[in-house]
Amino acid sequence: MKTFLLSPLSAAVLALAASVSAQNAIDIKPSPQQTAWQDLEIGVIIHFGTNTFLDREWGDGTAGPKVFNPSNVDTDQWMKAVKAAGAKYAVLVAKHHDGFTLWPSEQTDYGVKSSPWMNGKGDLVRMAADSARANGLKFGVYLSPWDRHEPKYKDPKAYDEYYLKQLDELSTHYGDLIEFWLDGAGSAGRKYDFDSIIDELRTYQPNTMVFADVALFKYADLRWVGTESGSISYEDWNVIDRAGYLRWRPIEADTPLHKLHWFWHPNDEATLKSVSELVEVYNNTVGHGGQLMLGIAPDNTGRLPEADVMRLKEFGDAIKRLYSHNLIVDEHAKPASADESAAIDNDPETFWSSPPGSHHATVEVTFAKPVTFDRALSMEWLNDGQHIQKYAIEIYKDGAWQRIVEAQAIGHKKIDIFRPVTAQRVRLNLLSTTSEAHIREFQLFSDNPDGRRP
Repeated sequence: MKTFLLSPLSAAVLALAASVSAQNAIDIKPSPQQTAWQDLEIGVIIHFGTNTFLDREWGDGTAGPKVFNPSNVDTDQWMKAVKAAGAKYAVLVAKHHDGFTLWPSEQTDYGVKSSPWMNGKGDLVRMAADSARANGLKFGVYLSPWDRHEPKYKDPKAYDEYYLKQLDELSTHYGDLIEFWLDGAGSAGRKYDFDSIIDELRTYQPNTMVFADVALFKYADLRWVGTESGSISYEDWNVIDRAGYLRWRPIEADTPLHKLHWFWHPNDEATLKSVSELVEVYNNTVGHGGQLMLGIAPDNTGRLPEADVMRLKEFGDAIKRLYSHNLIVDEHAKPASADESAAIDNDPETFWSSPPGSHHATVEVTFAKPVTFDRALSMEWLNDGQHIQKYAIEIYKDGAWQRIVEAQAIGHKKIDIFRPVTAQRVRLNLLSTTSEAHIREFQLFSDNPDGRRP
């Protein structure tokens, strides 16, 4: 029998291959850019273009540039309204499927430079980017792969080069981009050179988060929730498995402020979502560990309708009212042990860790007297990965622990809502973890008019 000796290099390659093949979801960790993005929690995506002036959602690329002629563009008004809603970043649809560019692209005449707006000298991407940053918001762009106007689209190779040049313009002239949105609408049967597109983006924007549906692009940083309902209806695990390829890709759940459409339409105030509907959207997206991307749309003057501005503020105020009065802090609850205080200090920058190697742990608080609450907020420190696989929220009553919530993933943030309960001792019971767990926050709230006890 022959004996084969492996060279050191061959042995290393085999060891690496074994490591890769044995990779498990619990081994995948986020990048610093991903955890920073997840902390933003709420963003908006802004639709504004020729469709705004034609009362439609889908442009076919035949509308003349002269259609685009807003009389009073006020990007500062947009961003102030966005900030009032509690959003932390704004993504502008720089080019929708009709191919009309909101910046003076050197690659085409089909855009603002051929419109009567500002005598063809306007740059809406510049205005929006500057206003976003002036209002403390991060800024990103959406550049549609599908282009119904550009003649080069018929030639995939020529169009990919065209798209890259437009991407270069957006990624080199408008500062740091928090997110780059890739939308697969209209692309059935078409394959783009996404590897080259992302390589090009990374050259100039190494920290930009790339959003795409998992079916559209394998290597993106973020993923689509799967619907535009504003709800994450399944357990939210941050690691996605695509044909054996594992990657940390947190969810962004997009939904428009107006029901069923993204662009402005005349006389459509009745489609504006109510405050209670928007709060439910928040609870079912951010409260399910994901990101909320809310669609807003300026009108044909270039301003957000006043009804929309007011609704955004009402939404932001409602979330503040619900989640600003943490009973654990307001009522001076005490942790079961000193090291657990980092999980109940109202500061997401600190975190508590369970004992090394543990697969079960609790965070417990005791109030001076019984308090009534109907929702709990938990946050997992994700830098080391997502480790909590099952948890419960329990109250001590009649001499025993009683379970009021049992669920699986916590992730970035989990909001559990239940019938009001009254208790003096409460705990977050981590029933199953893949290794030691890390809790940034455990908070309790009451949906009463003053946000406190009844």
